[in-house]
Amino acid sequence: MSIRLAGALCAVLVAAQAPLAWSQVQGKGALTLPQTLQRAASANPRIAAADRTIGMADGRREQANALPNPVVGFEVDNFAPGSSSVVQGAETTLMLSQLIELGGKRDARVAAALGDYDSARWEREAARLELFSETAVGFVEVLAAQRRIQLLDRQASALEKLAPLMQRRVEAGASSPAEVSRVQAAVGFARLERERARTALTVARRELSVLMGLDQPDFTAVSGDFGRLVRPQPFANLLRAIEDNPQLMRWTAVRARRDAELLSARLKAVPDVTASVAWRYYGDTQQNAMRLGVSLPVPVLDRNRGGIREAQEAAQKTESERAINRLTLISVVGKAHDSAMGALQEIELLRRTVLPAARSTLSTIEQGYAQGRFTLLEILDAHRSVADAELMEHDAIATFHTSVATIEGLTGTPVVLAQARSDK
Repeated sequence: MSIRLAGALCAVLVAAQAPLAWSQVQGKGALTLPQTLQRAASANPRIAAADRTIGMADGRREQANALPNPVVGFEVDNFAPGSSSVVQGAETTLMLSQLIELGGKRDARVAAALGDYDSARWEREAARLELFSETAVGFVEVLAAQRRIQLLDRQASALEKLAPLMQRRVEAGASSPAEVSRVQAAVGFARLERERARTALTVARRELSVLMGLDQPDFTAVSGDFGRLVRPQPFANLLRAIEDNPQLMRWTAVRARRDAELLSARLKAVPDVTASVAWRYYGDTQQNAMRLGVSLPVPVLDRNRGGIREAQEAAQKTESERAINRLTLISVVGKAHDSAMGALQEIELLRRTVLPAARSTLSTIEQGYAQGRFTLLEILDAHRSVADAELMEHDAIATFHTSVATIEGLTGTPVVLAQARSDK
């Protein structure tokens, strides 16, 4: 394994320990991203299964290097039961024969097994990166669900503060009792959204615990800096990083294995020699003799043409399969990069214009409502505008972090801190 790739495989854990998007610890006792990744790497059965696949490939590699077993034979000639004279004249032969592979068949077989072993190792590293990416995404979903509940709690509390004010206006005759019911309905809708968010949090916690190899969640919360953002690298840099993805690197090993299988298919037509040595005992003369023999098949009926063609097609198919794999990775990384950049632009627009305007409008209407200058519908609409803008910002941040986790999982490198943005 190259030094460059080894660094890439550790990049996600390094990123988790650095103060990037969501990994900065805020709470005490809550699960952090580095802890989550470490537990997933040590407990998820996907890694153990990949290790067993490597062990199986190593066993095939060891077996491919084995020589054919010798064959021991025993023969009795000129033997006729019931006649003592014939029995005494029987010829007894003890034979030892050995198949000798020619043309480098064993070397080709070992090379194919070695390619299979290297491919299994790359598949394991690809599984690790995929697991890290999925775990990071699951961590973000839990963190986002927690923050969404906090937002909805704050919004519900803000609406609940309107109820006493509305009641005083009703008692003073400035408003009708129907307006109190309207406020209560708005508070009820906010609480309903909060319950939905709690259900989403329960689901997200369960999915994250499964990635860590748990039947049930053993944590109550996760901790991270949800609001800190970084700008991903240019897409051209991500394309170069994709070339080091283990999913693509393994095709080198696959090609080596298939080339060796093609060589084995061609060498199958080369006849192998079977050499034998025997000891023969003549019963009638009571004499011993040695017997030597050599045999080999005549390759006139089967020259393995079909097997050679199949192996040729498999070897030539490798580049196409790698190209398909690469285009799939490019598509996923491109989509994640576009989503991250779009989310950054959305967050910037919300924080620069939409949120300040909505909050300013709400503040103005709240002050004027007590003086009777605004209606209940106007103040409820102002609250809804602020709530919608805050939830839009929240969803954009969650989309950004999910996209970043996808990029890191496919490129094996952390997002470069090109430009940091702080939460409001």
